[in-house]
Order: sequence, then structure tokens, then C-alpha cells
Amino acid sequence: MKTIGMIGGTSWESTQLYYQQLNQLTAQALGGLHSARCILYSLEFGEVYAHMERGDWDAAGEITARAAKALEDAGADFLMLCANTSHKFCGAIERRVSIPILHIVDAVVEAIRDRGMRTVGLLGTKYTMQEDFYLPRLEAAGIRVLLPEASEMEEVNRIIYEELCVGVVKEHSRAVLSALVEGMRQNGAEGVILGCTELGMILKDAAIPLLDTVEIHSAAAIRLALEEE
Repeated sequence: MKTIGMIGGTSWESTQLYYQQLNQLTAQALGGLHSARCILYSLEFGEVYAHMERGDWDAAGEITARAAKALEDAGADFLMLCANTSHKFCGAIERRVSIPILHIVDAVVEAIRDRGMRTVGLLGTKYTMQEDFYLPRLEAAGIRVLLPEASEMEEVNRIIYEELCVGVVKEHSRAVLSALVEGMRQNGAEGVILGCTELGMILKDAAIPLLDTVEIHSAAAIRLALEEE
């Protein structure tokens, strides 16, 4: 079994879901008392988020890249960033380490193709929905992506950082997000990517499939970890 290097803490609310998923999936695959071989570097998210809010992505990326190097030095065979937005730092990480990154979008693309979908909605932080590290990777795979309006993006972003990242789940916010999912369905989406790892805390059911990135990414990580050398 390969050793998974997890960069988490962004936020720890969803990182604990990753840890649970990785171990449950390993137990399902191997049975008995088997669990995932993993090393977790939990970032201090307040520090990272402060840089993000100032637009200092280089500083936030440097913090994340140092964590990646520490995981490589500790014996990780590959890395997984336990947050969608953190994948903005993949370039900084790849310049620092020699082990591969299991990219969350690649896992999502595979899941979308497995389900035969061509058009999906995307919900996530405003960075994930607006910047060039996530959406183009989906579109390059031939997937049509529907996004919320700008004002709706801001509200989704607020719900994520002000509520879900601190463990708060509000029914009003659930209703807002559910309405966005339904609007995407009416506009042709065959499923919706929960492109923030906290969104699975609040969105569970819908009239179309919800693609939970924690579940998808964790499943891909265990497949890789258990792959024959």
C-alpha cells in the first residue's frame, strides 16, 4: 500500500471527512482491521486564508508547498490536496517536490465520464468558480460547465467561509444552495459538482446527482494507493 500525503486543514471540517473516507474505503477494499496508510499535514487555515483574501497567492502557495515538501520528506508516495481551492497551488508544489499530486479535477472528470454526463453545474468558492486553475481543466476534458451568476457566487463563497468552514450548517443556506442546484438542472445540468469539500456537509440530496469531491477524490486516492507497483 502506498503512503498518501494529505495536505489538509483547509478547512479541518472537511479534512476529517477525508480521513474518514480514506479509512472506510480501505477497510471495504481489504477487510478486517486494514486502514489507510497516510500522513496528514494540517495547515493553519487562518494564515493561508489571510493571504488569499489579500490576493497574495504566492505567499499562500509557499506555505502549501512547504507542507508538500514536509510530506515528501516524511515518506509520502503521492500527494492529495484536501480542498478544491488549494489546487491553485499545484504549480508551486510541483516546483518543490518530485512525488505526484493526485489532482482533484482529474478524479472529478473520471467520475463524470463514468456517469456518462456531458453538462454539469459547478459550485465552490469564488476562486474555484472564477479563476483559471479549475474550470479550464474540466472544459479541456470536453465537459460543459454551468456556473451561478456573479452575485450568487459571492453568496456561495460567504456560506462556505463564514458558515461551513466553522462547522455551521443553516437551513436558509441549504435552501439557497438547493435552489442553485435546481436552477442548473433546469438549464441542462446532468449533475452538479460540489466543488468545495465543505459543500457535502450541507447538500445531500437533489433531483440530479451531486458529485461530492471528498468522496470522489478519496476513492481515487485509495485506488492509487492500492495499485500494484
